[in-house]
Amino acid sequence: MRVNGLRTAHFEADVAAVAWPSVDMINLPKPESADDVRAAAAVLAGCEAGRGIAQPIGLLANIESPRGLRLAVEIASAHPRVVGLQLGLGDLFEPFGIDRSDARAVYGMQLAVRLAAAEAGVWACDTVYGAVKDPDGYTREAEAARRLGFIGKSCIHPTQVPLANAVFRPSDAEIAAALRVVEAARGAEANGVGAFLVDGRMIDIPFVTRAEAIVSAARRLGLLAAS
Repeated sequence: MRVNGLRTAHFEADVAAVAWPSVDMINLPKPESADDVRAAAAVLAGCEAGRGIAQPIGLLANIESPRGLRLAVEIASAHPRVVGLQLGLGDLFEPFGIDRSDARAVYGMQLAVRLAAAEAGVWACDTVYGAVKDPDGYTREAEAARRLGFIGKSCIHPTQVPLANAVFRPSDAEIAAALRVVEAARGAEANGVGAFLVDGRMIDIPFVTRAEAIVSAARRLGLLAAS
């Protein structure tokens, strides 16, 4: 759930309206420092305490300004509640005359936010795509984000939900390949081998980590039985 920004008069009332046990995370607009994140976390903690909420509600920090982009790692690392970074190109581009349709500009911001999230150890979600009657454009941008390791893309209209699901769902071929890597890694570890071949490709720790993430995602989505 997205609330109004920390610096607006509505922030605390918005948090109070949405902070309930059934909520997993709150979308935090335009944080520009670690202090902003900590201030938002404090407001959220107060609501949880007053309502006896035992499971802390996460924060999805939106990177939507030049300063926020520059400090994205600090924002993502500011508090344990931060579960991910979300790119927001409307506020990041429009006030400064940056062409939202320029794929090179979009890619540069996607990569910057993805690497900041990676450094902080959180996931990244891609920006909204406002042209709701352009499903091909949404899909192209989503596919670019997926190739960069984003876990999903925001949907501004219900018709975009199946597009996002189609792009970010692990394919059957990806799942099968990841299972082969994970299984081979178990055997290699048992034999004290650090690098090995799967399907003719050299595999070591980074590739095993990626394969394990694909298998985990497939299980969360019900595409694989839990082990």
